[in-house]
Amino acid sequence: MTQWYVKELSKLTNVSVRTLHHYDKIGLLKPSIRLENNYRSYSEKDLLKLQQIIALKFFGFELGRIKTLMQEEINIFDHFRAQQDFLEKQVKSLQAASGTLETILCESGSSKSIPWETILKLIEVYQMTTELKNAWVVKALDSTELKEYASFEKNLYATHTEEESEASRKKWLDLVKDVEANLDKDPASDIGAEIGRRCMEWTNNVFSKKDAAIKKAIWEKGFKGGHTEVPPQVVAWLDKATNEYWRRRVYAILDQVGNSPTDALLKSWNDLLTEICGDEPTHKDSVIEAVMVDNHISQIAKEWVKKRS
Repeated sequence: MTQWYVKELSKLTNVSVRTLHHYDKIGLLKPSIRLENNYRSYSEKDLLKLQQIIALKFFGFELGRIKTLMQEEINIFDHFRAQQDFLEKQVKSLQAASGTLETILCESGSSKSIPWETILKLIEVYQMTTELKNAWVVKALDSTELKEYASFEKNLYATHTEEESEASRKKWLDLVKDVEANLDKDPASDIGAEIGRRCMEWTNNVFSKKDAAIKKAIWEKGFKGGHTEVPPQVVAWLDKATNEYWRRRVYAILDQVGNSPTDALLKSWNDLLTEICGDEPTHKDSVIEAVMVDNHISQIAKEWVKKRS
């Protein structure tokens, strides 16, 4: 059986003698062989344990946690998954910090005067991203979107009481349950359109017009990207139902082109665009593009929309 003294094991594994002595002292890795001259040496089993320690350290596990993992009968893969989540959050945090520094450098230019007030505001936004209530957004959104979401969330909790927030959460959960109960129904049906209406009513109570971009990112990247607890089939059904709700609203207005007073119709159309798109012009362009290729909408109505876009 092969065995190694501490210096030999150190040379073999590139782990310093000092570190091996520390592992021995804290009971993480003790030489298991005692020789006749009272010296101790490491066995092949000890080498395997050291390799495990090296690997776990590489993945960011602390020594105390490594000791527990190696002593107890536990599912190491569960800990790997938890550590993966932890490391991903660290990566996101470092990316956000890097983005903050990049913004500071771009805004400062070659000026030798450091804009401390701007820096403090950027740091405040960065810190907010590390304190988000919904941890899933860290996986779903990029660093720029995370800053927008952090500002949105901070404002949301500042303007709503705990009771209001809880009532809003209950409405959402009830909505999800209703979707689950109607998954066998066509989302383009009257039932789907009504659930879509309730969904958008809830959404518009949570998000303001200026939150249009982050609202879209949360839905497209978070919900449709599979990062939330809402089942994918529920998200897909609700996506179609809300589209059906908006489609019916659009048709109801544009079917009146040529039959209703222009001023009143224009106001209704602009109000609807604002309700759908908020303050995001690119979203409005997308809606108008969809109108232009919709066979249900008359050519007269399309020309009317085109002139007013």
